Amino acid sequence: AGAVRGVLRAQVMELLALLGKAYHCLCQYQCEMALSLLDLLPAAQFRTPWVQQQVGRCHFELGRNEEAQAALEEMARLQPQRLEGLEVLSTVLWHLKKEADLCYLTQRVLEIDRGSPYTWCVVGNCFSLQKQPETAIKFFKRAIQVCPWFYYAHTLCGHEYVANEDFDRAMACYRDALRLDKRHYNAWYGLGTIYQRQEKYELAEYHFRRALAIHPSSSVLRCYLGMVVGAAGRFADALQALNDASALNPNNPQARFQRASMLLRMGQHQEALEELEAVRNHAPREASVYFLIGKILQQLGRKDEALHNFTIALDLNPKDNNMIKVMIDKLETSVSEDNEEGKRF
Repeated sequence: AGAVRGVLRAQVMELLALLGKAYHCLCQYQCEMALSLLDLLPAAQFRTPWVQQQVGRCHFELGRNEEAQAALEEMARLQPQRLEGLEVLSTVLWHLKKEADLCYLTQRVLEIDRGSPYTWCVVGNCFSLQKQPETAIKFFKRAIQVCPWFYYAHTLCGHEYVANEDFDRAMACYRDALRLDKRHYNAWYGLGTIYQRQEKYELAEYHFRRALAIHPSSSVLRCYLGMVVGAAGRFADALQALNDASALNPNNPQARFQRASMLLRMGQHQEALEELEAVRNHAPREASVYFLIGKILQQLGRKDEALHNFTIALDLNPKDNNMIKVMIDKLETSVSEDNEEGKRF
């Protein structure tokens, strides 16, 4: 019996050591390593709520939202009353624009526990996705009221203030989050986006680099760094950052779109066009992609193709259409003049 207990104790210690290593890697944002370690777990341990939560978090941090959703929904299936982790699931659903799924999740958490900060973060994300920032802020503040040291709620509240262009309150929220956890890279990122919108590119770069020092494998952070460095006129550095962003996550269309924009600014039209065509295949309903393709084709003298892409951009985004309409009118006039010149010969 003593020998059996010794073997069992050794197995338990080995299991705990593996879980500890994986969790340490996740805390250091070494997410691929964390996933590799978690994959070494026995199937019975891998299919537990806590492990599935960490798997989901790893995929989320790597920008793999579909995989993150699958793992976090498995967590919820294994432990229906569990709320921790659902705030990340709600953010994943926000990024995926899955409004019906997020509404259903909101109903579930409200039935489970209205006294949990996780619940109110889910509710806040639901209203955020529905473009109701004021209501979202109200629920994020409720999460903070329930648990003042829940730094993620402060950051989510900051994001909504940014959406409302209330930058002073947004910065206060991000700084509150950082007072609670200096390694909360999301808040450094949030401050960077504010300085970016204010065209304070050096300050934006500083804050994005602070975020990257914590989470160096983030494709999103590399992308934003490239954007602000490019805005400051350092095109070669910007292109390197955007190349790194694409290498970290080849499925990040924003990185490739920004890389195409940078190539265009550097006068590399054909390379920019090839990059945008790849982005279009990945995100076929993004008006901005068709608009930029149209601009490049126009500069290359391919006016009919440019007009076709501008028209698609207008169809996809009929609300913010003034600039697109101006480009279409100019092109139609130019094509008409070309046709008239052709008739003279």
